[in-house]
This record gives sequence, structure tokens and C-alpha cells, in this order.
Amino acid sequence: MFFIFIVATDQITKIMALENLIPGEPIEVLGRFFMFTLVFNDGGAMGTNFGSPVYYLISSLMILIVVLIYGWLNRHDGYILLPLSLVAGGAVGNIIDRIRFDRVVDFIDVDFFDIDLFGFVLNRWWTFNIADAGISVGIVMLFIYVIFNPRARQQQAQPNS
Repeated sequence: MFFIFIVATDQITKIMALENLIPGEPIEVLGRFFMFTLVFNDGGAMGTNFGSPVYYLISSLMILIVVLIYGWLNRHDGYILLPLSLVAGGAVGNIIDRIRFDRVVDFIDVDFFDIDLFGFVLNRWWTFNIADAGISVGIVMLFIYVIFNPRARQQQAQPNS
């Protein structure tokens, strides 16, 4: 259910962005804090660019397969299925873009806090989309689950027999 919601919402909002926004021209929603700015991402998350668009498509497909297999193996654990469905839905949303446009459509432009860490400076957050948000929220949920789930901690503490 969440998988379908993420894919559908992602694709609908991207269609709306493509039809109503001009690339690179921001539209202020809440001043400069929250804007819609249409950009096209040829690379990966957070502006990375480790290879060609085909590299990112193949990587996304491989990660999706791993997520789906892990979800199947843990299909009776709703605490795992929810975040995995968010990650899988986000992956599919961005894979659709990579197949259709050879790049990902981004349009949500938010100015959180500035980062200045060991020479890395970020004055404005990366522009993203609903698929990216689903992936990010799903990953955070998985980390929280692993850290705070007593059963997961117990399994990690047990030595292999």
C-alpha cells in the first residue's frame, strides 16, 4: 500500500512539475525557505556523480532487487515492511524517471540549515522529489528499528553457532 502511494504520488507530482515549472526558475511557496525549482539530476543522491546515467539505473535496479528480497524474507514483520516499502517505492519512482528521461526529475527545494564540516559547505539543501523523501524516511525508520528493537539487538549479540 505505501509502495503504491509513494510511486503514484511521486509520478503525479513530477508530471505536475514538468507541466508547470520552468527549469532552474524557483517559485517561492514559503519565501526562500520552501520553493519549487525544477532541476534534472543525471547523477545520484545529494548531487553525487560516480558514473553515467546507465550506472545509476543499474545500481538502482540492483538495490531494488535486494530490498524486495529482504522484504520477502521478512514479510511477516510489519516494522520492516513499512520502511522497505517506502525505499522500494522511492527506488521505482526514480527508476521510472531514469528509463523515461535518462535522469531524475527533482523539484522540492528547501533551505534547512547550512552545513560547514571539514571543508564541505552546503548553503542550501539538495533539490529532491517524493521518491527521494520516501527513500530517506524509509532508511531512517530502518535505522531506528535496528537500534531500538530488542529482538534485533538480541540477534546481533548472539554468537554464531
